[in-house]
Amino acid sequence: MTFSFQIKEIYKYLQLCLALIIAMWLTSLFELIVSNTTNTNSFLAATIKFVNDFWCGLTIGALSVPLYILINGFSKKWSYITIKILFTSVVIIQFALVKYSLTTLLNLGADLLGYSLDDIFNTVSASESFSITYFIPFIIFPALFLFLFKILNKYTNDRILIGSGVLLVLISGSLKLVLTNVSDAKFQNKIAFLAQDIIKFQNEKRQLNAYNLSNRNDYPLLKPFSTSKDVLSPFFNVKEAKPNIVIVIVEGLGSEFVGGKTYSGFTPYLDGLISKSLYWENFLSTTGRTFGVIPSLLGSLPFGETGFLELPKTPSHISLISILKTNGYITSYYSGDQSSFDKKINFFEYNDIDNVIDENKYGPEYIKTEANSGGFSWGYPDAEIFKKTLASLDDNKLPRLDIIMTLSNHEPFNFPDKAFYEKKVDSILNSNGNFNIPKEDIIAHKDIYTSLFYTDNSIKDFMNAYAKREDYNNTIFIITGDHRLIPISQKDKLCRFHVPLYIYSPMLKHAEKFKSVSSHWDVTPSLLSFLKTNYKFNDIGETAWMGEGLDTTRTFRNTHKIPLMRYKGSINDFMYKDYLYSDGELYKVNENFGTYKVTEEAIIKTMADSLMSFKKLNAYVTQRNKIFPDSLNIYVKPSIDFSQEQLAMISTLTNGLNFDQTFEIARDKAFKKERDTARLLCDYILNELPNHSDARTLKGRTLAWDGDYATAETELLNVIKRSPYYYDSYLALLDLYWWSEQEDKSEAIYVQALKNNIVNPNLSFKMAHAYKRLENTERANIIIDSLIKAHPNNSEYITFKKTLQ
Repeated sequence: MTFSFQIKEIYKYLQLCLALIIAMWLTSLFELIVSNTTNTNSFLAATIKFVNDFWCGLTIGALSVPLYILINGFSKKWSYITIKILFTSVVIIQFALVKYSLTTLLNLGADLLGYSLDDIFNTVSASESFSITYFIPFIIFPALFLFLFKILNKYTNDRILIGSGVLLVLISGSLKLVLTNVSDAKFQNKIAFLAQDIIKFQNEKRQLNAYNLSNRNDYPLLKPFSTSKDVLSPFFNVKEAKPNIVIVIVEGLGSEFVGGKTYSGFTPYLDGLISKSLYWENFLSTTGRTFGVIPSLLGSLPFGETGFLELPKTPSHISLISILKTNGYITSYYSGDQSSFDKKINFFEYNDIDNVIDENKYGPEYIKTEANSGGFSWGYPDAEIFKKTLASLDDNKLPRLDIIMTLSNHEPFNFPDKAFYEKKVDSILNSNGNFNIPKEDIIAHKDIYTSLFYTDNSIKDFMNAYAKREDYNNTIFIITGDHRLIPISQKDKLCRFHVPLYIYSPMLKHAEKFKSVSSHWDVTPSLLSFLKTNYKFNDIGETAWMGEGLDTTRTFRNTHKIPLMRYKGSINDFMYKDYLYSDGELYKVNENFGTYKVTEEAIIKTMADSLMSFKKLNAYVTQRNKIFPDSLNIYVKPSIDFSQEQLAMISTLTNGLNFDQTFEIARDKAFKKERDTARLLCDYILNELPNHSDARTLKGRTLAWDGDYATAETELLNVIKRSPYYYDSYLALLDLYWWSEQEDKSEAIYVQALKNNIVNPNLSFKMAHAYKRLENTERANIIIDSLIKAHPNNSEYITFKKTLQ
């Protein structure tokens, strides 16, 4: 291997680097043209973008030199081809990140590390409609890079190249020092931001891991329940019976969209509800995406590294669900998507919730959101979610905790009868109403405002239907947003977390509006304090809430210290008193929740130190299982614990595999009669994905094959409870009842399958056999006749028919 370079090869490499820089800048110009939301002079914005793209391209070029030299030692031709392929890939990645930013109004950063590939695919599929035209820019920009290189190679000589290079370094370097907003996230090169954010996240992770977490054994969050004051009782006429609690978590509902704020006018029901409720207008979600709302709102829990739900093993904790369940409440969760998304189901499983109604439990009478051009649908829209909730309530005794999570106010903002609601929005736009933004801006985001109106109308219909129920007068409704929706531009770094909080009930003495600041962390402590004060509840000795309870002061103030997790893996925002500390910068917060930048070094240091103290606490309690002692936790049942030997086997068998691939290994082991290993892998899957119907059914089948019919039946019935429209579990149960000679149980399962519109010849044929063994030839004949009618040439059916005669 020899390393020898000709001057022309060096120039060719520099030409490739310059072509890369210009190509990335063109993607930035594309972003500026499409978004048009920088609030900055267009020429200045383009200049700042070029400065950042220049330094990113220069860095990538410098980092790629060793690779170029290494390959050049073997082949000059392939070193040149490799760098062209590498830089073309960089352009494609840059444009993909630009597309992500245009959709989410955020640069992709360390949050990439917090999502599984399936979650990423689902989110991207929901946000984008894939077609041939969608992929055209992914071809155009790489082609531009190659074209630019060709032009530079043809028309630039060594003097022009060196001179322009030196000039660009001097100019961009000077501008980088002079321009004050060159480091703003909206102007940063997307690849540079992604790399820097991941490096920052990993460095902070190493820094936190460097602290000796093993030399302490305390529970720093543990405190007497009495420290959570009952601030809600003065507002209620308390009845004798425990009240129902209905919590509605509205996807994307930011405070700016209700109550006369900037983007309001399309939620008439929620606007009217403010004057009938306890309403916190300066309220915060603790996270900037949906992943954090469940543990924060229902458990007042810390974040963990990339979100509480992403922790490898759920730490011991208590929640609103587990405490109400032990005090006689039936607990239920309702949504229209898969509860496995963001691992919400794991939280519910740990807290032993009674019912989880998700996408798996909707029958044919419910209308699913139409799939987009990429074939993806989140599930069932908001009106159907509320319809399903109302249909399920009568099956549950009182009192109840019902948690409802809406879905439709999210990309792709699609739902049934959309044209009808678009006309409603047109009617609002054509009215004489005053809007706080130009109508042109509303029209540009008409899908979103239509979705807001649809969600608002769905909530109204639900509340009106609930008002006709006998238990309405003893029900407390809590309505909040999970975070502020993303695609409409955000005025500052706080508004992403700014959501409303309503507490509405016929039991309220009067309505009230509060300007004081509280967060999702404060809801469960205050609600439980209210319930414990006024109703017969078991003693709650100690808690481990992150929140202190809702502040019912009517004037603007903030008594809480509130860390904010913008996305999975980033805790860079912190609210203290009337200050917001964000990405190392300080902002003053006014009573209308507007912010403006200030420089107060003492406050910056105080907040930076406080945020770091929280990060250390967050790491300690979640990594060391020090939130709430297991010895005090009477509220939950443990998940499956594996021995070291079992963990070693699991690691060996599943190395590099996802859960579906792991299931294939388990199935193969089961067929090879290695059933203990198959069940071990099924338990491994179910610990992470409790609703994995295939794994739970396989586990049930292997137990039946081993003669443990009772445990097998429990597992298979559990599958039907979780996924009543998954037909294989019915087949497995009929097999089990045949082997165990319990055919008398078969009919109920078969009837349930038919009720759920599960029409399967194998299922019916098994039931015909069961009826024959039960000597009910009349029923057996009815089933086999229908099968022969549908499949007249099936010899197996015809032969069986003869045995009945």
